[in-house]
Amino acid sequence: MKIWSREMREISEEKDTNGEVLWVWCYPSTTATLRNLLLRKCCLTEENKLLHPFVFGQYRRTWFYITTVEVPDSSILKKVTHFSIVLTAKDFNPEKYAAFTRILCRMYLKHGSPVKMMESYIAVLTKGICQSEENGSFLSKDFDARKAYLAGSIKDIVSQFGMETVILHTALMLKKRIVVYHPKIEAVQEFTRTLPALVWHRQDWTILHSYVHLDADELEALQMCPGYVAGFVDSEVSNRSDLYDVFVNLADGEITIAPLAKEAMTMGKLHKEIGQLIVQSAEDPEKSDSQVIQDISLKTKEIFTNLAPFSEVSDDGEKRVLNYEALKQRRFPPATENFLYHLAAAEQMLKI
Repeated sequence: MKIWSREMREISEEKDTNGEVLWVWCYPSTTATLRNLLLRKCCLTEENKLLHPFVFGQYRRTWFYITTVEVPDSSILKKVTHFSIVLTAKDFNPEKYAAFTRILCRMYLKHGSPVKMMESYIAVLTKGICQSEENGSFLSKDFDARKAYLAGSIKDIVSQFGMETVILHTALMLKKRIVVYHPKIEAVQEFTRTLPALVWHRQDWTILHSYVHLDADELEALQMCPGYVAGFVDSEVSNRSDLYDVFVNLADGEITIAPLAKEAMTMGKLHKEIGQLIVQSAEDPEKSDSQVIQDISLKTKEIFTNLAPFSEVSDDGEKRVLNYEALKQRRFPPATENFLYHLAAAEQMLKI
């Protein structure tokens, strides 16, 4: 598996003693749109706001990872109060890029020049490793993508939302749009990065947009996605019902289904069974988060097994499609039939 992409960029931004933010250095070059977005994300431009040591997110299939540090008096950077190191890449792996950006930050604090950072960056890009006794060593193969997928805690989500966790599971199964709000970005990122694990069979973290601002270019990019998990720290997002099918107010512990999504998200006996399984598994002190994910995944496979008898090969012979008449003849409870129909739609199994 290719860990490091040549699409990866290294970027440095500084805030000087006059309060001005400077885009100091970038390799390779980037677009003006991405540059403006990264300046917005790094938080150096916001007055009297808390600095976030590490944030990550996605914009048009490019992941960004940003580490921001305060410059101590002992540093060679005498006119700089804070700086951010940004890496952009094609893979989701916050722990990997957090570790690497921390090393790059230590190098910049020590040398005050991008040259040493560039040497380490090229070493990791070409060999997957950089070594430094004083600033730390980094080995890319230590950071497996699967570990990144499992880094969040499903048990914490269930602890907060209990049976309502099945709403999140259903929304993800049906590839709906989930928006999560909390004023603290760290809470948003921890929660949102975990949600794709509820549909582990897909192992698709491209649906994750963990740090979104209410800016036109970001919202335009987000709305091009058929289904997503998007995180916001601006409370105004609660009034943007055009952005979500399910809204999670993480600060208040509330989950709301948007009016237009209620028909597809109708809950019934099957959802109650799934919800009970999720809660029972998550509340078992003997089970790890990965075991809870495995339990949910097995139940998910059972659902697809139930759907299989009502599918048939399409006319062009390329894929399986839903035989809706066969599904109706099975006389499932209305909510179950409705869910299986919308699941088939999400899996692109409807006849066109």
